[in-house]
Amino acid sequence: MTASRMRIVLSALALAGATLLVAGCTATPEAPAPTSKDGGAATTAPDDDVIGGDVEAAWLDGGRAIGVVTWGSSTCVPIVDDVSADGQMISVALSDGDENQPCTNDLVPRATFVAVPEGVDVTQDVELAIAYGTGTEDADLDGLAEAPAGMSENAPSAGWFADDGIVLLTYGSSTCQPLIEDIEQSDAGATVTFKTTDRPCTMDFVPRLTTITLPMEHDDGPFELTLVGDNLDATVAVLD
Repeated sequence: MTASRMRIVLSALALAGATLLVAGCTATPEAPAPTSKDGGAATTAPDDDVIGGDVEAAWLDGGRAIGVVTWGSSTCVPIVDDVSADGQMISVALSDGDENQPCTNDLVPRATFVAVPEGVDVTQDVELAIAYGTGTEDADLDGLAEAPAGMSENAPSAGWFADDGIVLLTYGSSTCQPLIEDIEQSDAGATVTFKTTDRPCTMDFVPRLTTITLPMEHDDGPFELTLVGDNLDATVAVLD
């Protein structure tokens, strides 16, 4: 298992689009409703000032982007305040975004979308310095076999952040994240079924990151995701 598959970090990118309706949707099934930390009704975003746990990273979109994985509420994913690069070192500043946003009282791996700055050679090892609140953590990624060519096609992609953890990148409404219904794993891949439900969604088109925890750890070797349902049907090779 490479070092990049033992790391974790998260994402959500808010891009303005034509908005019809706004609905809060989570990226995981059976997510708890927004509550306070003591079990009350609604609450604002967590007031943690430091990163809670390890931070990891996963290659996405052939190396054009990175999923930075942190731990916290599934409905309050950190946003990117700033990204810069110095050689093979990428510095990322994260924040909680809207302080008044209600958050579920769960603790899960969440991924934040980070575009790779110009000048970074993704075929060489990359180091990341992640600042979030008053905390700072490091993560690293092994170089890819080849650099991406041309512009992104906005197609689904995925990368490892742990032996049993994958960050999945899809595109669609920012307020209607994919909801996982079932995962069936084999030696060479997994079929991920998503809930198909009617729900009000904004009419924007943005990158959305979903963290997938497999039933079993995967050894080194090719691994493929088969996506089923919610108009996400595709086959995706997981980047290592």
